[in-house]
Amino acid sequence: MFERLAELVIRRSRLILVVAVVALALMGAAGVGAFGKLLGGGFDDPASQSTRAGEVIGEKFGGETNLVLLVRAPGGRVDAPAARQHGRALVAGLRKEQGLENVISYWDTDHPDLRSGDAREALVLAHVKGDETQQDETAKSIIETWTGDYLGALTVRAGGGTAVGDDIGTQVGKDLVLAEAIAVPITLILLLFVFGSAVAALLPLVIGVFAVMGTFAELFLLGSVTEVSVFSVNLTTALGLGLGIDYALLMVSRFREQLAAGESVEDAVRLTVHTAGRTVAFSAATVAAALAALLVFPQYFLRSFGYAGIGVVAIAAVSTLLVMPALFVVLGHRVNAGRLPWLNRARSDHRESGWGRLARTVMRRPALTALPVLAVLLLAASPLLGITFGTPDERVLPEDAQSRQVASVLEEKFNGSDEAALHVVIDGPVDRTPLQSYALTLSELGGVARVETSTGTYTDGRPAAAGTGNAALGRPDAQRINVVSALPPKSDRAQDLVEKVRAVTPPDGSRPLVGGVDAALVDSKDSIGGRLPLAVTLVALTTFLLLFLFTGSIVQPLRALLLNLISLGATLGVMTWIFQDGNLSSVLGFTAQPMPVTMTVLMFCVAFGLSMDYEVFVTSRIKELHDLGSDNESAVANGLGRTGRIVSAAACLLAVTFFAFGTAELSFLQVFGLGSGLAILIDAVAVRGVLVPAAMRLLGRSAWYAPRFLRRFHERYGLSETGPAPRPAAVPEPAPGAPYPKDPTRV
Repeated sequence: MFERLAELVIRRSRLILVVAVVALALMGAAGVGAFGKLLGGGFDDPASQSTRAGEVIGEKFGGETNLVLLVRAPGGRVDAPAARQHGRALVAGLRKEQGLENVISYWDTDHPDLRSGDAREALVLAHVKGDETQQDETAKSIIETWTGDYLGALTVRAGGGTAVGDDIGTQVGKDLVLAEAIAVPITLILLLFVFGSAVAALLPLVIGVFAVMGTFAELFLLGSVTEVSVFSVNLTTALGLGLGIDYALLMVSRFREQLAAGESVEDAVRLTVHTAGRTVAFSAATVAAALAALLVFPQYFLRSFGYAGIGVVAIAAVSTLLVMPALFVVLGHRVNAGRLPWLNRARSDHRESGWGRLARTVMRRPALTALPVLAVLLLAASPLLGITFGTPDERVLPEDAQSRQVASVLEEKFNGSDEAALHVVIDGPVDRTPLQSYALTLSELGGVARVETSTGTYTDGRPAAAGTGNAALGRPDAQRINVVSALPPKSDRAQDLVEKVRAVTPPDGSRPLVGGVDAALVDSKDSIGGRLPLAVTLVALTTFLLLFLFTGSIVQPLRALLLNLISLGATLGVMTWIFQDGNLSSVLGFTAQPMPVTMTVLMFCVAFGLSMDYEVFVTSRIKELHDLGSDNESAVANGLGRTGRIVSAAACLLAVTFFAFGTAELSFLQVFGLGSGLAILIDAVAVRGVLVPAAMRLLGRSAWYAPRFLRRFHERYGLSETGPAPRPAAVPEPAPGAPYPKDPTRV
């Protein structure tokens, strides 16, 4: 297959490049429209009880409170005549907004729970209509219009779910601009040093542009027929450039190596496509398999990263296998044009590379060198024993964010928050007496401040002194019950309360649905946790199958999976130690809280895929040398010697892109960026440099074992076709950026 592909590229190189340029223009034109199709949110399971509760409340009660306006009377009390007059004017103006409904305030109800203990602040509660994207747009307009000083008498600040979402969206934009402003220039400079010439350094950008533009076009098409998160754009740009660097570095290095060995341009292209091209194809398949696991989750936030990840990997691989060889044919030896003069330093061509020497050192004492590394990685993974999970809330924002400040005031000065309450809805008629009995039982649960219904307000198992109900909570065909908690939102006790409320026996013939922020967190964790075993199993099985087809061994896939899990465990443990336990919080500027469940799953899949990317890079060269007759130790040392520099250079370049997210002010972006970058470096250095050669030495010949029937299967279906035998290189592969000998066939 790869031989035929190489011949096609050699014969039709210019035509392929013309078609590629046209395809890029078409993909760019379609991709521009993607941003109008992508949605915000997507963190909740649409089939969960909390989501269904929100739908019923939206249909029959005008929606849950998702916007809280904190109104302060700077010069006095909110009950003062002037403050009351201006407060009612504020509420009247808000009720005229088309995107708001269920607007209630302290000045309408005189409800004491809508006024702070010192009477200087009052609340206006409202529901922002529409889906999550429409809510974001409406909330932004409302906040810009109504917050700040109002008539010189009141100060208005916005909080609640939609305000937090608006602040997060704004901060994400700022953080990404800063991260890209840091990562892109550094990456471009490093590309020049790694490749050693301006022309070669531009090749990864070519692949990256194809991958990003093609994936934008894919997201445009998918966004037209299903829900796709706008956050998938971030993975597209980061992974597109990263894979462009990985694949281009592998292909360019092999092409240069063959040119240096005296091959003609055409033969060098043939060998490059058959060896490095085959590696790229398998590498892309393993990365795509890891990211495809995201498709099993019901949250379209995670599924969207699966769509984007599979698309960007596939397009990067196809571009590498078609466009890159075509450019090699056209450029020939000019691929080394524009060399940096300060990198044209002399280098002994007979020295063994540092990675090769490291591999031989490890294999001489495999247990002695591997055990300390394993001990460090297992120690790093130990914080996972105490890991807890949560979902992003106002605490991911910097402390000066308006919605976070409002949340702090609500917690300190108000007796529970309706926006953070558990919303129980019964979709059907309920008689007054059973409803009262149900509400009284709910009010007796530990941590409940009060229970509000259409029949009255209840505390500690008895009616409140006022004894009046909220008629807006009752309908002939439905009832809504607000269980206001005195517990910190999203705490373990708040989550336990959700389970206790759901366990209370409801009125006969009714099936209550429990919603609210704490219920949504419980449902999200249950949903992701329930699908996680399936996702992990699919990743393991597909990775095992692909690596078996690649190597013909059943031991190599098991070795790769085990080492990758160890390195990922260490990464997740370090992230838990930092972000959950609060270490380095003063340096990075975040608030310690449970690990974000969606970002943790995303980081695992991305890091696992990239780890398998480097696994294939190294194993492919080891297997190639092994198949040519080298003994196991020589194949490992020489294979790692030839690919170690490629893997380490690619890892450093890609890690720069992810580490740039460490400058973000949103903590969940810091988790994703720092975790992914750390996973890449651990894999490239500790796993590829030490654990792989140690494992290969300990396994010996059994490293390539497969039962006879599987060997026959691999001979028939595995991609191990015989290609053009590579001519033995005259010299070892030069380091990235070092000069290559002049082609003796050229005048």
